[in-house]
Parts: sequence; C-alpha cells; structure tokens
Amino acid sequence: MKKHSIGAPFLRRIVGLLEEVDKNSYPFNVRAFSHGIDIGFRTNVTFFVGENGSGKSTLLEALAECCGFNPEGGNRDHQRAIFADRSELAQALRLSWMPRITEGFFMRAESFYNFATYIEQVSDLRAYGGKSFHKQSHGESFLSLFANRFEQGIYILDEPEAALSPQRQLSFLQIIHSLEAPGHAQFIISTHSPIILSYPCAVLYSLDGDKIREISYRETEHFLLTRDFLNSPERYFKHLFGTPNDDESSD
Repeated sequence: MKKHSIGAPFLRRIVGLLEEVDKNSYPFNVRAFSHGIDIGFRTNVTFFVGENGSGKSTLLEALAECCGFNPEGGNRDHQRAIFADRSELAQALRLSWMPRITEGFFMRAESFYNFATYIEQVSDLRAYGGKSFHKQSHGESFLSLFANRFEQGIYILDEPEAALSPQRQLSFLQIIHSLEAPGHAQFIISTHSPIILSYPCAVLYSLDGDKIREISYRETEHFLLTRDFLNSPERYFKHLFGTPNDDESSD
C-alpha cells in the first residue's frame, strides 16, 4: 500500500454550515449543534462522548458519509446504491484535510451483523482473517476486523466497546496504538467506555450541553460515575433500590 509522506491526523477540521438549515428539524435541532459545529483535530485519536441522544452517533455517521464510506459500515468499496444521496447533515459539513485521503473504514456496532453478512457475500474472507465473522463471537469478529483491515487511513468507529469485554478493550487500545503512534492512522471514536476513553493523549469532545466542547478524561461523566460506583456501589444500590446500607442493616 502506498504510504503518505505526511502522517495523521489527516482530517484537520469539521465545520457545519448550518445558517440555511431548518434548526427546528432533526438533526439540526440536536442541542449540541445549537451553536454550530466546529471541531478541530490535532491528535491521531479523538473521542466523542455524551449521553444517548446527544448527537454523537449522528455526527459520526454524517462524517463517514463525507469520507465516502457506507453509512451502515464499511469502506469506500462497500457502497450500495440505496445510500447514493448524502444526509442533510452530511451535506452541511465541510471537511479540511492535510492530505486528503480515501483509505479508512466506518464501523457502527449496531449494524455490524448486516455488514458481516454483506462481506461474506462479496469479499474473500482471507482478507479478514480467513474465518467467517458469524462463526466467531461478537468480540472476536470485531477484533478480527480491526486486526486484519485497519492499516493506513481514517477510522470512524461508533461504540466499538459494544461487543468487547474489558480485556478485549485493552487489546483494542493496543491496535489503536500500533497504527496511530507511527502516524499511519487517525481514529475518531464515539464511546461510553471509560477504558477506551483513557487512551493517552487523546482529545475528547463532549456533546452533552448546548455546544460541542473539549473535555478532559477525568471530567467525563463516564469516568466520574464509574469511579464513584466502584468505590461505593452500596450508595448507588440504596438510591436505585432503596436498599439499606451496611450501617443501617446492622442496627
């Protein structure tokens, strides 16, 4: 494969031209987009964080469309005629590259089964490790895809932790590091996983609130809630279930 002389990040900025759109219609009425979309990428690994419904997956899908990837998942070779027209949000986005690249992949956990079936119909499985995705566990098939098809390019991943145990999430971080550290790949990832979010030197953007803002790892709700729960799960059980704590139950 031809190597670029300039390393990642290849995609440097996303700007949304939202002045002429109907801001009362979806997805432009998503709260995080109310002050526009202007996201810079200065590192090879960027995370989008936020609660369900915050717009992070919607933004990732539109970004994938702008990169020429199938919005159901895949690379530029996996396009289908039904997705010939870009979504309204994708049409409103403008991307700045240095350099412009075409290699990469979009993966969304919720449609991975359909993607795996499509791959078995049209591709040589030897390019994906030689074993059917459907004959592997969900986590194994995810890692098989990552290990065999992630090389050089831009990788847009929507909640990859959905099928990965904590141990396999650590393996996933190793794969990211092997590609991004030498500048071969750029990753833009939506995730709820505090393990994945901990990747060193990554930049995190929160979509919780009325604008997209940069946030530190230890400020994220994902980190704070997980830390506090692990430190004192009984407090949460009391709140959730009305369960008395140890002191009360011993009286």
